[in-house]
Amino acid sequence: MPQPVEIWLAEIPFTGGTQPKMRPVSVLWVGPADVVAVAVTSIAPRSATDVALRDWATEGLRVRSSVRLLRLDSLEQSLSRRQLGVISPADAVRLRQVWTDRIQLRF
Repeated sequence: MPQPVEIWLAEIPFTGGTQPKMRPVSVLWVGPADVVAVAVTSIAPRSATDVALRDWATEGLRVRSSVRLLRLDSLEQSLSRRQLGVISPADAVRLRQVWTDRIQLRF
């Protein structure tokens, strides 16, 4: 079962009926049946809410990666296929800091 700060390979469903794709995600929150996760991508940060993972290799990723904090997904836990690794303590601190500084409710 996924846990916060873990990196998982998950089946990401797409709206519009296209086939789902397997993508890495970082788990933020775990509920009874679902997880809230953020996208992990090999694309370099493009905004202030994208965070480059400095410890990507020891976190179970094959290439330099970034976390996109604004790409939230609520996924059924059953879509989490396998754990790739765990966010390092140093990267977790940076992710929390960007979340605190940059992510705001807008209602």
